[in-house]
Parts: sequence; C-alpha cells; structure tokens
Amino acid sequence: MRRYGKHTDEDDIRSRPNRKGNRPRTNIRPKHEDAAEGMVLTVDRGRLTCLVDGRTVMAMKARELGRKAAVVGDRVSLVGDLSGAKDTLARIVRIEPRATVLRRTADDDDPYERVVVANADQLAIVTALADPEPRPRLIDRCLVAAFDGGLEPLLVLTKSDLAPPEKLLELYGALDIPYVVTSRDELYDGHAADRVREHLAGRTTAFVGHSGVGKTTLVNALVPQDRRRMTGDVNAVTGRGRHTTTSALALPLEGGDGWVIDTPGVRSFGLNHVNPSRVINAFPDLVPGTEQCPRACSHDEPDCALDAWVADGHADPSRLYSLRRLLSTRERREGD
Repeated sequence: MRRYGKHTDEDDIRSRPNRKGNRPRTNIRPKHEDAAEGMVLTVDRGRLTCLVDGRTVMAMKARELGRKAAVVGDRVSLVGDLSGAKDTLARIVRIEPRATVLRRTADDDDPYERVVVANADQLAIVTALADPEPRPRLIDRCLVAAFDGGLEPLLVLTKSDLAPPEKLLELYGALDIPYVVTSRDELYDGHAADRVREHLAGRTTAFVGHSGVGKTTLVNALVPQDRRRMTGDVNAVTGRGRHTTTSALALPLEGGDGWVIDTPGVRSFGLNHVNPSRVINAFPDLVPGTEQCPRACSHDEPDCALDAWVADGHADPSRLYSLRRLLSTRERREGD
C-alpha cells in the first residue's frame, strides 16, 4: 500500500527508467552555422515562402523561435530541404534584426501590436482623390506609422480626373513629402506605374491603401506577371470584378532593382503602439527644441518647450502644427 503526504518516503516515489539511447534534455540550442540566408516573401497559415539563392523555398518556423514570428520582408536563416521542390519544407531557425518595421494595432485601445512588414525603406500611401473620397485621418495615421517605424513616406494620389489634388496636397506641404498624382487612364495604361517607378529604384517599398483606391492595380502594373512567378502562387482572391490582396506579398521589380510589397487593404490603422518621441525624429528641425520639454512630454501640452522654440524663430510654425496634427491622430478615428 502506497503512502502519500508527510508519510511518503523514497520507496513510494515512482521513477521512469532511463531507456537506452535516451539523451538528457538540454537548453543548449544548435548554432546552425551552415544555415542559408533568405528573405520572407509571403506568409500563409504558418507556411512562409522565402527567396533563397534565387529560388523560392517553402518553410515553417522552427520550434526554438518560440512566439517570435517572421513577417514579409524579414531576413531569415534556413536549414533543411532548400531545393524548392514541390512538397518540400525547410525550417526558419533565425530571424535577423530588423532595420525598420511597419506596425499597427487593430484599434487605438488594442494592446496587441502587429508587425505588417519588416525592412522596408519606404511606405507608399495610395489614396484616391474621389470615388472613394480621400480619408486624411487615415493618411495621417499611415504617416505616423511610417515615421515611427523608420520608413520614408511617398504619397500616391489616384483618379485626378475626378477631383483636383491641390486641396489634399496642401495638408501635407509642410512635411515636404514626395508625391505622384495619376488619373484613371494613367493607372490602367501603365503611365502611372512609370512615374511611381522613379521613386522605387534600389528600395523596398510597402504599398498601403484602403479598398477601391487602385493600389493593387498599380502594383500589378509595376510587377508584371512573369516577375510574380519568382514568388510562386499569389495569395489573392478575385470577386465582383475587383482584385484584392489578402496577405502581404513581396514582389521583385524588373531588373532586380528594388522590391514592392503589396499589403491587404486597410480599414483602420491603430496607433496604440506609437511613442511620440520616435515620431518627432522625422522632424529634425524640431528635435533640438525638445531638450527643455518635461519628461514624457507629448509635445502637445501647455509646458511643451516647442512653442517657445518656434516662437523664437528656430523653426517654421507650420512644421509644429503638422507634428501635432499627426500625433493627435492617436485620439481620433479615421472617419473623424
């Protein structure tokens, strides 16, 4: 009869015998020094398509990475079957440090931060001037996410044949953001792609925009179908006459002179993760004025030192206004 509690002794403890060949567990992880380098092109239900030495390889995340997730644009190290043959699977064993990140939350009160794209140099914000109407608050939020993540913004305004661009561009004049204005005819005959392409050479550019603005049409013109074969099957759906991207997808520009990353259409762009101290780094003319700011200053409060800095003529007042308008988007919805 077995005894438990304070009467238990060593004879009552059942032990599992060490079977022949069993090795004790260890916390030492393999270094994978022979791992190949690759880039994540797309992610679909736990399977990652990666570019390795010019060929596409299907992979999954290794268990030792834990909760760390790889996203489109990540530079990774892979082991296993790297042939790229059908029904083969490699393992991602390392995710290299990211130079930039485009992040968002589902909403402003959502604490869960989602990395949309890694290592992009530029964020192309595509918006229509009409049909659908432009949403300046959504543009502002995308700009904040770009500045926070270290990406340079580019405005791409479509459907200029339906409405003039001047009013919208005036909102962003003080930010000195490069822009391209296109019409519907140009969007479909390739001229819009030609002008946008001038801003993409040698860079990795993520494209964002809400449904109906022509983002995916533009990306399709920038990256012809024969270039898409490098990435395997495009994860997209077609319905009711519209071609809609359902997950982020990295596509190589012709000649290998840059990358385009098409992202799903956005309905909201939460900024719960944004720190104002990172956004202001995109305003180098205002940064010196923050030296006298109170600790954890939001840069939009009575004691903010930027007011005196600008009043003394160190910076253009329109720049401070633009900074505060962008930062205030954390308290405003896109539709406001």
